[in-house]
Amino acid sequence: MTVGANVKSSYFSIKSAEASLEQLAIKSNNKETKKALYDAQNLLSQVKEDLKKQIQFLAREEPQYK
Repeated sequence: MTVGANVKSSYFSIKSAEASLEQLAIKSNNKETKKALYDAQNLLSQVKEDLKKQIQFLAREEPQYK
């Protein structure tokens, strides 16, 4: 697997985990649990955005990683 493929794979895994955390938060009845899940989701969202920027960088600077 190329670097680009690994970064893209990580991006989609984070995106999936972020969606799962949101679903768990929606289903949770406990306020503390809900807050912890949303906090984790927000953290993953930041990581996802960083990975998205890295994917764009690789596509622009390293065409072989597209």
